[in-house]
Amino acid sequence: MSTVAVSGLIEAHATDVWRLLTDLPDRAGRHLAGPVELLTPGPFGPGTRWREPRSQPDGSVLVEEFRAVEAVPPRRLVLDSPGAGVDYRITWTLRTVQRRRRGCTRVTVTQEALPTAPYGRVVALILGGLAARAVEHALRRDLAALTAVAEGRATADRAA
Repeated sequence: MSTVAVSGLIEAHATDVWRLLTDLPDRAGRHLAGPVELLTPGPFGPGTRWREPRSQPDGSVLVEEFRAVEAVPPRRLVLDSPGAGVDYRITWTLRTVQRRRRGCTRVTVTQEALPTAPYGRVVALILGGLAARAVEHALRRDLAALTAVAEGRATADRAA
């Protein structure tokens, strides 16, 4: 299993950051994702499933499916995403901190790769370092886009 984590400080309240992460129909309009296809009806929570396009390191776009496994507003969101031979678990942790007398949020996003087939373990051994760098880049891009939207700045380019 490989794990990659990145953290950052967002100058916004945790409840606002949580809303940006979990308001799926509004994500594309806020440039946090391409068009989101909801696969389950009802309010966001454990079991909610959706698809969204994700930019790849080579510039291509891949549509990935996500499922909320755990949702503890506004502190912790755990998602999983099936892959070919490897499943992924993405954990968003939000912690309120005080900065310049304002409420800010320390956000840590962690992705774990969980091999589900023997070839997934082989690929992880061969491409582990390269894959970890690509994942770290993607997580930093996601966190930068979330920060820009939460702080009201122009957003970075996202998958369309």
